[in-house]
Amino acid sequence: MDEAMKSELERLHDEDRRQNRRLDLLEKSVSTQQSMAVSVEKLAMNMERMLGEQEKQGERLDKLEAAPAEQWSSMKRTIFNTFVGAGAGAVATGVICAMTQYMR
Repeated sequence: MDEAMKSELERLHDEDRRQNRRLDLLEKSVSTQQSMAVSVEKLAMNMERMLGEQEKQGERLDKLEAAPAEQWSSMKRTIFNTFVGAGAGAVATGVICAMTQYMR
């Protein structure tokens, strides 16, 4: 082989080594991107589950917050009904006493 052919062959071998090195780096980069995409997908799924759980917790929290108000409302109704019943009983007793006084 003459010197020009040897030189050209060496240049081609150098070019092949550079291209192979670039391909190796590119493969590593693609692999990293794929693993990141899988991680992002898993993260999205976990966040979706967390959102569902937070919604459930919000509903339970609303019920817990509403319970004292419902109890207070029930207690006010009971007190009102007790006073109305006592007043009606007193009026009925007064009417009965008046009727018995009138009948004598």
